[in-house]
This record gives sequence, C-alpha cells and structure tokens, in this order.
Amino acid sequence: MSLEELIAQADERGLAVSGVACLDRCVPLLGGDDEALRPLWGTLAGGPSDGDWGEVLQQTREKLDAAADEAAAGGAGEAAELARGMLATAPLDRSGTALRQWADRCSADALRIHQLLDGAGDAGATDLTAARREGRTEGLSPLLAAELRRQTAVLELVAAHGAAGLRGALEVSTEGRRVLRAAVSRRSRRDA
Repeated sequence: MSLEELIAQADERGLAVSGVACLDRCVPLLGGDDEALRPLWGTLAGGPSDGDWGEVLQQTREKLDAAADEAAAGGAGEAAELARGMLATAPLDRSGTALRQWADRCSADALRIHQLLDGAGDAGATDLTAARREGRTEGLSPLLAAELRRQTAVLELVAAHGAAGLRGALEVSTEGRRVLRAAVSRRSRRDA
C-alpha cells in the first residue's frame, strides 16, 4: 500500500503514532534531545480517551519551544520552520478529523524536510507528491527514499500489531532521528 493509503486507513492510534514518529525524527531541528518526545510516545499505548495526550503535548511544546529558542537552525531555516509547524499544529484531542489532517501534514512536511536537507530544494517536488501517492522510491534521493520507507514501516507496524507495534515504530523513528541529525550536521558544515 502507498503512504497515502496507509494514512487514509489508519485508526486513531496509527495516526497519532505516525505524526509523533515524523516529529520525533525531525526533533533535532527543534533543538530537542533524544528523549524530548519520550513522554508523548508513552501516551500512545492506551486509547485516545486514556492517558493525558493533551497535557503531555502541551508540556512537550513548551520544552521544545524553549530549546528551539536556544538552538541554532544550522542553515536549515525552512526545514526548522516545517518542524516547528508540525509541533504547533498537533491537535490536543487525539481523535477526529484534526488528527488525520495532522498526521497527513506531518508526513508531507517530514518528507519535505528530508528533501531540503538532502540539497534537492524544489527539484522533484512533484515527484514527492507522486511518491506518497504511489509508494515508490525510484528517482528519490537516498535520504528522502529512506524517510518514505520509515513512514510506511511505522504505519504498517501499528496497523499489524496495535499498541504492541509501538516499540518497533519507536526504533524506526530513533534510527531516522540519527540519520537526520547527521544530515543537519553535514548541512551546517557545508553552509558554514
């Protein structure tokens, strides 16, 4: 299934995990450390009415907003703005249409971030839309293709295993965060 189809068919947990995973992979752009979203991940094991998603989300925003004020964008201005937008638009209610729209936006923005950090800029923007719709990675840069595969893997893990798929989704996200952190570092050195 394509990434668009997986998002369209995801349940509320899948949508929330997808959005948090995209944001988690992009957290280096917000000045956050590897544990910045750990509390938010912890709210995803229960149903939307369980836990305190909204409260933890608000605390996470405050923490990352403070970190972003201190962090240097590292020459990744548009990418950092997209990451801030992903965090700012996360719905306080972990259900409904707003959650689906947020997950879809996070998916598109995370791919765009990887495209920007790979130096592709606007080249292939149409291909990016087609890649999400068709689920193909041919012709994409390695960084972008890997992000598309990670997003697909996260949605498939949660669809197949429910809450038990969270650990695998977190592992996929952690690997992606390391890759993005390295890409940000390379970009900063190149732009310096």
